[in-house]
Amino acid sequence: MSARPCWIHLLLFVVTAALGSAKEPFKPNLGPDLATITVTCGEVSLLLRQASQWTPGRIDYRGSAMTTERSAYGTVFSFPDCGFIGTAHLENEPEPLESLAFILDGKRLEKPEAVLKGRTFRFERKSRVREFELTCIAELKNNQLHETTTVRTTKAVPLKLVYHFMHAWAPSVSAFCAGTDAEPAPMLSGPLNDGDATARKFFINQRIDWMAVFEPKSSQFGVSRLLSAPQQGEHVTMIWNVPGSYRKFYLKCFNNATVPAGFEGTWRMVTAFGACDASGWEKAATDLAAALK
Repeated sequence: MSARPCWIHLLLFVVTAALGSAKEPFKPNLGPDLATITVTCGEVSLLLRQASQWTPGRIDYRGSAMTTERSAYGTVFSFPDCGFIGTAHLENEPEPLESLAFILDGKRLEKPEAVLKGRTFRFERKSRVREFELTCIAELKNNQLHETTTVRTTKAVPLKLVYHFMHAWAPSVSAFCAGTDAEPAPMLSGPLNDGDATARKFFINQRIDWMAVFEPKSSQFGVSRLLSAPQQGEHVTMIWNVPGSYRKFYLKCFNNATVPAGFEGTWRMVTAFGACDASGWEKAATDLAAALK
């Protein structure tokens, strides 16, 4: 019997090696019963949800919920052919996770518990949305929530839009204000309520440096300041007022635009909180916004 030709053995070896070295999909192994993780650092708490592939789900200040769990947080892309992909929007296509890291007081937790408490916390999440590599980092420190989002792509990608830093502020939030660092500094402000004049409408709708909302039940307010953003993308700030659901913050970028091939961009935002009565909250929020600069 003649031996098989050497090239057949070589082909079998190459195929077997390739199959054996193929990268397995990343599957977080955090325990079958771990549906949420709540982290508290100082006076701020952050809820992370397994159901939305470990994106944020609620932000609390001094034990009061400033946002609602009934929405998506983080970054989501909208494509012309199918709509939204990313964070809790799993109805069209998945957002494959590539890695997760939970770091409490400088120590990485391989199996985080459902309730965590410390001085500082850092959460790193890497995923892919079609041609985009997405890295989202959330940090709790100094009673502030710092969020950093980096987007990379080697191909040109047309988009309807991308939303960064989505925060679903509680439906009880009653007012907003926003401003820029220009001199003199103009400020936008107005009510957010359930009346026909404001229901299901977008507010702000322009490029600003910071925005704030007031929650009357707790007499607390939240201030978000954009710390840096790429020149490309033409970002604008929006609040969508949906009665009974949320007053939702969006940083909208690449509106009906194409993300160019080779793009790499990073957006950074910080959110901090304070307490004040309804008559003085705008002044307190403006002062806090200046301190966050």
